[in-house]
Amino acid sequence: MSDAELDARHAEKMKKKKAARDKILATKTIEKGLVIVHTGKGKGKSTAGFGLVFRALGNGMKVAVVQFVKGKWETGERKVLEKFPDQVTMTAMGDGFTWETQDRQRDIAAAKAAWERAKALIMDDEHKLVLLDELNIVLRYDYLDLAEVLDFLKGKPEMKHVVITGRNAKDELIDFADLVTEMEMIKHPFRSGVKAQLGIEF
Repeated sequence: MSDAELDARHAEKMKKKKAARDKILATKTIEKGLVIVHTGKGKGKSTAGFGLVFRALGNGMKVAVVQFVKGKWETGERKVLEKFPDQVTMTAMGDGFTWETQDRQRDIAAAKAAWERAKALIMDDEHKLVLLDELNIVLRYDYLDLAEVLDFLKGKPEMKHVVITGRNAKDELIDFADLVTEMEMIKHPFRSGVKAQLGIEF
């Protein structure tokens, strides 16, 4: 078959594909704020969450971030977001990973304070997207009541997007969410003795 014939066949195939796609897209008419969960053992949960934050910023949206765990970490994303004070509300409430603090009551208090801040940001009229970074971690350790969190999210403003990250997302949250992505680890340099890298992990 000649290149011209291959090109013609390809064009016809893509024309049919576009028609089918347009037909499907015409049925998608609902516009709403989404509850999005990034979970799993692989790297990329917070990275994906911050990717959505940057995408929203690029579209002129006002966004908020509440970090439930990584409060003491000096992260690259925090340094960048500080350059957009008119668009970004950044709140780092955690004292570090639970195995670093070794103080359950302090962790619970930090989680509750972060959740109160998150609720206020979700319910306000300013922010279009709120990232709850590592919320799944504090839910896993029962530092917050899952039923209360779900009940609150059910009553969030209709057009507000809420992004939740962290491994071991609870089944009830997965069932409730509109969009869930599980990051699967296939290979990680940490297992070969490589420490966390600047610009990659933080």
